[in-house]
Amino acid sequence: MQNKTIKKIAIALSAVGPGLFLIGYNIGTGSVTTMAKAGAEYGMSLFWTLVLSCVFTFVLMVAYGQLTLVSGKTALRNIKTEFKGGKLLALYIMAALIIGELLALMGIMGIVSDLLKEGSRLTFGGSGIGNVWIILVLVIGLYALLWYGRYQVFEKILTAFVILMGICFVVVFFMVKPSFSAIVGGLVPSIPKQPGAFGLVAAMAGTTCSAAVFIIRSTIVTEKGWTINNLKDEKRDAFVSASMMLFLSGIIMAVSAGTLHVMGLKLDNTIEMISLFEPIGGKFAAFILILGVAGAGISTVFPIVLIAPWLVSDYTGRPRDIHSPLFRILGFFGILFSFGMLFMQQRPPALMIFSQAFQACILPAVAIPVFILINRSKIMQEHKATTNMNIGLIAVILFSFITTYFAITELF
Repeated sequence: MQNKTIKKIAIALSAVGPGLFLIGYNIGTGSVTTMAKAGAEYGMSLFWTLVLSCVFTFVLMVAYGQLTLVSGKTALRNIKTEFKGGKLLALYIMAALIIGELLALMGIMGIVSDLLKEGSRLTFGGSGIGNVWIILVLVIGLYALLWYGRYQVFEKILTAFVILMGICFVVVFFMVKPSFSAIVGGLVPSIPKQPGAFGLVAAMAGTTCSAAVFIIRSTIVTEKGWTINNLKDEKRDAFVSASMMLFLSGIIMAVSAGTLHVMGLKLDNTIEMISLFEPIGGKFAAFILILGVAGAGISTVFPIVLIAPWLVSDYTGRPRDIHSPLFRILGFFGILFSFGMLFMQQRPPALMIFSQAFQACILPAVAIPVFILINRSKIMQEHKATTNMNIGLIAVILFSFITTYFAITELF
């Protein structure tokens, strides 16, 4: 009986593999930092941003997945070949996404190394293991997996990290016992007038409704081997992915809103999150939180390292062979950015907020092309966008312009 249950769970998880892969990418240290900071500073008043971002994430994931399955071409390939000037647009999207992800990689590794250093300090005492050694071990391990692994292996590893991350955040939620009245009372939508609020809204949108997710989505469904016969599977997978993003991000925000916000504490550093939660939930809660956030960070690194070679393959039409020289060379240079935070004065969480806001600026260039392409009869035939999907895509485009404005206002 137990074996049958485990088998059913495994089959269910394999059916939503691309979604879990994208959850692993999407819910990283950027999401954790951004949502925790939003909850600590503004309670649940920015929860509406998260809800809208997840709804629009679902719409764009379905649109890009459907376009790929029907046309047989991945995202950048479609943009490059179906538009006049499409080469330049595809090149811009590719360059912007790679730059944004490399910035995020530096911030992620900085945060993960800080967290693991704090975990070693709590375990062994003293100052803990040095950041350089932690990053070095992670980099060697990740590159070994990139060298010998394949997509199916990455999918299984990310599935494990997503499950671990989800369990950790749920456990911490119940351990710290956040104030539910404060959480419910803060659900009224608003944009605080304090400095930095616009940037945080843009970062929340950028980390959830991430342009990279939708471009990579088309590659993932192709790697999965799905065809036009899997359109229903693709929609179900997108729904599970977006729902889990909302659930996990909402829990992180609620924990901060119901504890730190109520106590009047702000969050400027990820290590502060551990030290602030330890008195509330105890040392065990601190360990669970470290495990959850570190798992979130490491699960994000896998897709980030693959993004550059995947995008180059997508743009050039080359086969996506993980063991090819292209993948190994680009993966090597990409993973070297993991050490970048060691040479910067900026703290990792601040760089993560910046990189997520930067991502929000790319969203219009990703949302508008898919709206046009999915309504072209010669490409989609009887699978053109429905009225409801078109309404959703128009809403996404409007949302993308608003969050881009917020990001530009804050960044410049």
